[in-house]
Formats: sequence, C-alpha cells, structure tokens
Amino acid sequence: MPIDRTGEDRPLLFVGWIDALPVPAALIRPLARGNFRLHASNAAFDRLKLSPVGVDAPIALLRAVERAAQDPAALQEFSCQLGEGIAARDLRGSIGPLADECGDESLFLLTLIDRTQEMMTERNLRRELVSDSLTGLPNRAGFEELVEKRTASDAGGDHAILLLDLARFSRINEHIGPLAGDELIITVARRLKSSLRSGDILARTGGDEFAISSRVAGGRADVREMARRIRGCFDHPFRIGELKVSVDCALGCAIQPALDADAADQIRHAQIALKRAKQTDRIEIYEPEAAMLSDNRFGLETELRNAIEEDRLHLAFQPLIELSSGRVAGFEALARWDNSAGAAVSPTEFIPVAEDSGLIVPLGQWAIGKAAEVLADWDRQNGKPVDCYFSVNVSAIQLVRDDIAAVVRDALTAHAIGGERLMVELTESAIIGDPDLALSVLGELKALNARVAMDDFGTGYSNLAYLQRLPIDVLKIDRSFVEHMVDDRDKVAIVRTIQSLAEVLGMKTTAEGVETVDQARLLSALGCDFGQGYLFARPLEGAAALDYWRQSLLRPIF
Repeated sequence: MPIDRTGEDRPLLFVGWIDALPVPAALIRPLARGNFRLHASNAAFDRLKLSPVGVDAPIALLRAVERAAQDPAALQEFSCQLGEGIAARDLRGSIGPLADECGDESLFLLTLIDRTQEMMTERNLRRELVSDSLTGLPNRAGFEELVEKRTASDAGGDHAILLLDLARFSRINEHIGPLAGDELIITVARRLKSSLRSGDILARTGGDEFAISSRVAGGRADVREMARRIRGCFDHPFRIGELKVSVDCALGCAIQPALDADAADQIRHAQIALKRAKQTDRIEIYEPEAAMLSDNRFGLETELRNAIEEDRLHLAFQPLIELSSGRVAGFEALARWDNSAGAAVSPTEFIPVAEDSGLIVPLGQWAIGKAAEVLADWDRQNGKPVDCYFSVNVSAIQLVRDDIAAVVRDALTAHAIGGERLMVELTESAIIGDPDLALSVLGELKALNARVAMDDFGTGYSNLAYLQRLPIDVLKIDRSFVEHMVDDRDKVAIVRTIQSLAEVLGMKTTAEGVETVDQARLLSALGCDFGQGYLFARPLEGAAALDYWRQSLLRPIF
C-alpha cells in the first residue's frame, strides 16, 4: 500500500492500485505557483526522485500542474527532462483529475513515461541525417540548417558561401582504391578545417565537394582573400599511406547578404560559380547574370524536352553539291526548332543545352528517324527513289550512350530505304576520343551499308594510324580552312594536304562554308569532291529542298 504523504489517516480511493501501474505514477494536489503536494506514489515514481518543490521540479511539469489547477476537467500533457548530460532522462507526462471517496475534486493523477531511449534514437537518427559519416562534418542538409540559424541570429554582416570541388578525384579514387580515396577525403577535411577562422562552418556536401560558410566584412576582396587561403591548402601533396598525391580544386563563391536567410538559394548561387570555376580554372564569385543565364538554360531544357516528346521539331536540308558536275549529291539534315511562342531557336543555343542535359540522345534518335521518313516521302512523291542521300549529325555523347547502329537499322527498316542513302556524320573529336568504340560502331554502320563522314576534320588532333583503320567514307574540311582561302596560301596548303590524305586513304572530301564562286572553283581545282555552303543554298524546308533537287536535274547548280 503506498504511503499517504499528506499525513492524513483516512484511506484514499484508487491509492491501492498505483503500484500496479507499469509506469511512474503519483496522486498529487496542486498548490500555489504550480507547486504540488505529493499525496501518494508508486515505486517507479519514487526511483525518479522527483521533488515537488518548484526550484527542483522541471518547469514543464510545474506549468502543467498550474494549468490543471486552473482547468480541473482537462487532461494536461507535457514533456520534460530530468537531470543533465548523459544521465538525463526524457519523460512524457499527463495530469488528469481524480476524486476520492470524500468527493475531494482537487486530487490529480500524474503519470510519466520514460522516453529516453526513444529520444536518444531520434537524436542519433537526426544526427545521421545532417552529418557526413566519413568525416563527421555536416552534410548538405546540416550545412543549410547551420547557415540559416546563424544568419537568422546574426544581422550584423554579410556571409560568404564557398564551394570547392576536388579536381581529378574520381581518377585518383580509381587508381588508389576507395579506401585510400576515403582517407584522402578525411585528410582534405582536416587540412581545410585547420585553415578556417573561428566561427566558420565546414561541411562535406558531396562525394568530393566541400562547403564553407564564413562571415565577411570586406565584401568581394575579403571573399577572394579567403578563397586564396583555402586554395593554398592544396599547394602541398597529401600523404596517403606510402603515396604522395597532388590534388587541386575548383572554387566558387557567393556572398550572402545579412538580411537573406535562404541558404539553399545561396548554395545554388555558389554552385553556379563553381561550375564556371571548373571551366576557367579561376576563383569565381557568383554574378546574378550567370544565374539568369542558368535559369534561362533550364527553362530552355524543359521546353526542348517537351518539344522532342511532342514531335514539334523539324528538319532543314542544306544541299551537298558535287563540284565536278554541279549536281546535288545529297542534303545535310539539320534539326530546327520553333519554341512555343513560334520564335525560331538557334541550334547554337539549343544544341549545347541538349548536350549538357542528355537530351542530345533522343534528339539524335529523332533526327535519324525523321530523315529516313522524309527521304521515303520524297520517294513516294517522285514516283521512284530520289537519287540523293541524307547526312545526319550524331553527337559524341550519343556515340557513347546510345546504340547508333540499332537506331539507324530501325529507321531504315521502318521506312524501307537502303543504308547507302544515309550518311552519319561524327566529329573528329568524337571519333578520335575513343577510337576503339568508334571502330566498333562504324563497323556496325558499314554492315548496314550506311556511309560515315568525319566532320570538322583538321580542327582536332587525329591519329593517322587510327584514321587508316576506321571505315570512313568522307572527310569534311572545316569552314575555318575554306574562309579566305583564296587569299591565304597557308589555308590552300592545308586544304591540299587534307585532299591528298583523303585520296591516299580512299576517302572523299566535302568542303564546308563555301560562300563564293572563287572558293568553289579553287576547291574543285584542288580535287575536292563536294561543297556545301551559302553559295549554293541556305538550309531549306523539306518541300523547297525537293524542288531544289528537281531543278538541279534540269541545270547544274555550279
């Protein structure tokens, strides 16, 4: 039987079963200022050593008692903590009214549930959510929280957010192994931390990306000085086991105004600067114009994706003229796009966006399929196969990610045209960048009787041994060599060399950017096989291109 701590001799209703409750429980009477008199309690409650004296009792408990006294009919719930440090216990309690056999309605039942383990688990999970397990630093979510808290409480100055990305880390990781790569990340984190000022926040926000938040008083000059100090951490090699590894980094910065507490936006701004820093190899500070450009590109990407899915692009066709006869040998099929407002978007604008976003793969697939479809339609309009071929550009990205031969095969089969009427154009850099892959893909295309052209020849660094092995039909001489060639002996020499090389390797040549009759005559005299450029025609819509071909049958174009 629990003890009646009030000193009264009369039995109490309900007191007998308090010890049977599985949780700490007590009968209490509220006093002034939230204090209470402990009337009876069970052993579990006594082990908590919870004092009813206000100075020792948790504030949350005293406030709940005070509310219970003011509103006896309501159930009061609260959470509180007993003790400090690792010995602290987290409790959840409730206070509800009870009446004894004498009708005393000032008696309340206080129950407590120990949530220490639950709260500890919750805190550990929370810590894991906002921390990087390898370095112990905040991760991106934790970094955003810390920055937002600091900027919200500190209105006295601007802050800078710096993002740094380790250069060549993936290659280093591949060569020395993931465990050594982890050790390198830990070592970099330590070196960065040692270079920071008191109050700076360091976080690991990605695999090889770190973020730093620091208060700045001197604006951009202060940010640049801090960035140079951080970059100085990479001046000396990192020792990983027996190895000394040299690592560099790209650094992008954004200044966060004191009144701006949106850390996510500032991190995004720093990422824009970081992307530019990777291109320029300089310390870059965010400029609003760059964000505007990035937003425009993102909007363009979304609209382009919809245009591809909804088949709202079309092809234009630029004639390829045989210089010796002046007849149309074929057409280069070029992707064209009018946006939702009906305005034409330049290929120089949407092709880079497509390459950055990966949309170049479905765009290339569409172009090949559409070219085959248009060519088959021309055959139907002509009553017999049109004596010309279509040339379609394939991106280096599509060469790596896509099965180009399968795409060409499907297009030829779907529209019942021969492979010899389709030419695939690949840039020199795409072919030479991975010659073994190019050799495999080009072999599959040749098995379909499709032809292959190397575009922009002469602008890269072709390996002649690979060039001899690759089944290439046409070398396209870049327009930079054709422009002003009539007055430039060096360019004439270059074109003559390319022409001679093509003849030795059994290839044809096509000169791009032909704009004058003198250029065309000189190219023909040098032995160049085909010409393409504004001298002959600008890119034409499908119907106009077919008419152009028909007119070329009546009289030579050149």
